[in-house]
Amino acid sequence: MSSGRVYLDYNATAPPDPEVIARIRPYMEADFGNPSSLHREGQRARAAINGARAGLARILHCQENEILFTSGATEALNHVFLGFLQQPAGHLITTQIEHLAVLEPCRFLEKSGWSVTYLPVDGDGLVSPAAVRQAVRPDTRLISCMHANNETGTVQPVREIGEIARAAGIPFLTDAVQSFGKISVDLAAWNASFAVFSAHKIGGLKGTGLLYVRRDRDLTSLIRGGHQERGGRGGTENVAGIVAMAEAARLAEARRAGEAARLKTLRDTLEAGILKQLTGARVTAGGAERLPNTLHVVWEHLDSEKLLMGFDLAGIAISNGSACDSGSVEPSHVVAALGLPDSYRKGAVRFSLGRGTTAEEIDRALTETIRIVRHLQKERVHAGPVKHAGN
Repeated sequence: MSSGRVYLDYNATAPPDPEVIARIRPYMEADFGNPSSLHREGQRARAAINGARAGLARILHCQENEILFTSGATEALNHVFLGFLQQPAGHLITTQIEHLAVLEPCRFLEKSGWSVTYLPVDGDGLVSPAAVRQAVRPDTRLISCMHANNETGTVQPVREIGEIARAAGIPFLTDAVQSFGKISVDLAAWNASFAVFSAHKIGGLKGTGLLYVRRDRDLTSLIRGGHQERGGRGGTENVAGIVAMAEAARLAEARRAGEAARLKTLRDTLEAGILKQLTGARVTAGGAERLPNTLHVVWEHLDSEKLLMGFDLAGIAISNGSACDSGSVEPSHVVAALGLPDSYRKGAVRFSLGRGTTAEEIDRALTETIRIVRHLQKERVHAGPVKHAGN
């Protein structure tokens, strides 16, 4: 980065691609019209949305009328879950490692009489398709499983889970926010009824998302007040954000294979260096298929808050989990679900690489990781055992 800092938090957000910024400039200057207006300015904006929708449909291998633009993935997920409030209470199946944008609507539905099964995961963060099958009940109305986890990078067996849902006649929802633009996305092969995507994870703008609703499914509108998005979501469309999402997706798809290989090489270099030169480190999801850009490490007896402070002071931006769960001093629900020994649960950090990541930055990140971790380990040894009141 030009500031001298190293940014390794792409799973939280990716910097807008320069080509994306250039692409949307006209819609922030000359073509600023309201896409619902009938005059020339409005129709130019409408044409831009239509073009973006068509481009995204080609990338996602779906129909244009199956795409609903939203303010982000959180809104899109809430749209699916809260759309079910119009139905009699039933049963939902999800997992313990979903994003809070899934877990919190599920908890809300539970207060309204719904029953929710939260499936556990193994030590790599993988959900068992057999467990999904066993959880299905006659009143199951939805199965929800993310494609790739935002913290560990674990890629879930959504094809198998989608097939279970199809065979049982149950709608299947997948959160594909982290996998979009990084690995293959195939909504048809997954038998997905609903899927959500976010622009700012792939170099688009914050505040734009996409909800895929298969044409044989219907949802009650979550936001009322207009007939935009074919009546599916009221409110004036974010033209620049929608155009930016389509352009970012186009670029990500064109680069995907090459970038995946490049980022995996860099990620594996960092991982190998950490495991070789530091003690007390465990790579989570190391035995499962992972996103090529994601490395999640837990350190025994270390505190992630101190680790993150050390990295930030060293000019390196990483995280310890979901940005939507920041500020918590407790281990994330994802780390807790992995079944790690207590001594590892508070020392989690996530390195997530992206388009701007270089080999030189990875070398610097490894050097600083070694220095910071060794310093904290030495500090802990010198501090001695913790003394508790009454001892």
